[in-house]
Amino acid sequence: MYKARYYKADGQKGRARPLPESIFDGVVNEGVLHLAVKVFLANQRQGTHSAKTRSEVAGGGRKPWRQKGTGRARQGTIRAVQWEGGGVAFPPIPHSWRQKLPKKVRGLARRSALNARAEAERVLLVDAFDYDTPKTKRLREYLKSIEAAGKVLILTDGVNENLHLSARNVKGLKVIPFGTESAYDVLFATTLVIERGAIDRVPAATAVNEGDESDA
Repeated sequence: MYKARYYKADGQKGRARPLPESIFDGVVNEGVLHLAVKVFLANQRQGTHSAKTRSEVAGGGRKPWRQKGTGRARQGTIRAVQWEGGGVAFPPIPHSWRQKLPKKVRGLARRSALNARAEAERVLLVDAFDYDTPKTKRLREYLKSIEAAGKVLILTDGVNENLHLSARNVKGLKVIPFGTESAYDVLFATTLVIERGAIDRVPAATAVNEGDESDA
């Protein structure tokens, strides 16, 4: 069973707490993680690159010079690919790069990513961030006091708008509700900071969000 360091709202360190085995079961499937990251990155591609073929470029209907007798190479149109301003050979065409993983595979990838961070002791549990207004300075000082190193992913117990506004201008810091994170989100972060309330409700949250994975 994995355990995580626990910090109170004032930054004081508490007793380490066990992580629920329903998610932190110790299984890290590297193959599924690789597949999930590849699909996630593919889904970020817009697929809007485009260029014109020779048939789509305007002009060039007349043969530039006669076929024989000029001493020059034969040409059929000035819109061929070897001409400046001509079409493109095998141009990119707008299309979707979107891929989809089965729900159970997404769930396995998410658990594997969480287990990888727990195994490296990069999971921290904290009391709820009860902010009445956005407070970026207070948030940065708190993360420093609990030694949340590197890129930090904060998983909240539900939507926390004030915390999200507090973190949006801080480089390397991301805030999303627990259960909506993808395997890529977890792997991209060096440290996971999870609100204790989200962990306490893991059984119910797992049943609903087991396979959820954001593509955006």
